[in-house]
Amino acid sequence: MKYLIILGLFLFSLFVNAPAFALVCRHYQGHEICILNIKRSAKKYWEYRASVSIDGVKTPMEVYNCRAKFKLNQDGTVSQFIPHSPGEMICSYFKK
Repeated sequence: MKYLIILGLFLFSLFVNAPAFALVCRHYQGHEICILNIKRSAKKYWEYRASVSIDGVKTPMEVYNCRAKFKLNQDGTVSQFIPHSPGEMICSYFKK
């Protein structure tokens, strides 16, 4: 009986898929930048809401404007993209 339960659990595990973590990571000037969560704006196709991690440190969800090259921080402040930043990575990775 015990073996049937183990066999049943094994077969069940073959048919159930675990959620996939599709991280996009790149190395920029000695830093590892990974996109953890990203959503494209339907109204403004050049904007992305994304959460990234830089060297394993997660950032909050922020808006990246690929047309004007700026990031709208969670506190409402605006900052321009700097070279090799997550904003440049997001915009270059998801070009049309």
